[in-house]
Amino acid sequence: MTSVGIDAIEIHTGKLKLDLAETFAPAMDDAPEKYTKGLGLHASSFPDTYEDIVTMGANAAHRLMERKELEPDDIGRIDVATESAFDHSKPVSTYIAGCLEQVFEGDFHHANKGERKFACVAGTQSIDDAYNWIRAGRNRGRAAIVVATDTALYARDDPGESTQGAGAVAMLIDEDPDLVELSKAQGFGSADETDFLKPQQQFPSVDGKRSVNVYLARMREAMIDYQRVGGDIHPDDFRLGPFHTPFPGMVRKAAVLAYRHIIRDTDIEDALADDIGRQPRPEGFDDEEQYREALSEYTDALKETDRYQEWYDRTINPTLSISRQVGNWYTGSVHVARVSGLKALAEAGEDAVGDQLLVGSYGSGAQAEIHVETIQDGWEAELDALNIDEQLDSRYDLDFEEYEDVHDAHNYDEETAVEEFTAPDSEFVFDGWGRMGERQYRYVD
Repeated sequence: MTSVGIDAIEIHTGKLKLDLAETFAPAMDDAPEKYTKGLGLHASSFPDTYEDIVTMGANAAHRLMERKELEPDDIGRIDVATESAFDHSKPVSTYIAGCLEQVFEGDFHHANKGERKFACVAGTQSIDDAYNWIRAGRNRGRAAIVVATDTALYARDDPGESTQGAGAVAMLIDEDPDLVELSKAQGFGSADETDFLKPQQQFPSVDGKRSVNVYLARMREAMIDYQRVGGDIHPDDFRLGPFHTPFPGMVRKAAVLAYRHIIRDTDIEDALADDIGRQPRPEGFDDEEQYREALSEYTDALKETDRYQEWYDRTINPTLSISRQVGNWYTGSVHVARVSGLKALAEAGEDAVGDQLLVGSYGSGAQAEIHVETIQDGWEAELDALNIDEQLDSRYDLDFEEYEDVHDAHNYDEETAVEEFTAPDSEFVFDGWGRMGERQYRYVD
């Protein structure tokens, strides 16, 4: 059976930076540790005034195609996942295809294009769509491009303001992939929830505490569902665990719950029993409240064990390094986590071919997906080709007044004229409005 997976990946971050400890915290009269330790965030990326979800996505896709020496005829499908779309009819993928046609010979008139929406999980759903399209034999030998692109901006003084971010991840989905092979098995947890909404508005309405609880509940359901088809999961089976990362502090909460679940009835639970006891079971308690309290106490004790800390430092922590510097990218965040983890392995010189990733995607509203990915022979070359460090280092560092101006510039309800902070170079830029009010783009050499 032909393997299908992610053949290549590219990242394009917003070209502006907001330092949370040095710039945002003093302006908010907060201690820097509220962000660096509590949320696990050090900086956020923002789009310059000539950037948006189209330019970031098109720039990532352009670099992907150039590096892989692809032409439009090699691509049979372009899917964009976003929750920052500015049109309810015309998909962002058509804009991105139009941008790419400015720099490549030929066109994408033959390619199927679409836009996926299910909050942050839509990027993974778009990968699923491409995977199924190829496995069904409908691709005619062509590959698919999946772009996850978002400007994750919140209203000023909203609790989510410190988790903002902007960027795009472009992925090439193909047969015999160089980066990771996708598992056939998937697990899902889905429910009708109202934890995060954008009802005809740019900035989200968020119930923060509820959103954390929904995230954890759906992830647990997805883990259980995956085990029904993929078999039992053991922590030692996976080298990395990339999770949806709205902020690293959320992953810290999710990780210990995932670990608690997958060590149940294993040698690890047995080995820890002398120190912290065995996991509570519902049948051992008279009511649900007593059981939940005992489970919480066990989880707190588990988190402090050397065994858990070693697993977290090896499997989870490497996936968070980029997110700490860019904030939340909504549909792109779990894919940033994958890159971050693999980048850490490459920099450490690990021979990771054949190692597995347990990938946990999530979208508010709400749905989680668990699947497994296996690292392929060409993974090191793919990671070596990334220039994410250069992008992060070259971002313009905003002061707080400049941040306010940039926020207003990307607020649809504000009419502001803000000068660009950086000079575009070999990239797509926003180029004003067309006759029907559509956004227009051009390539700057």
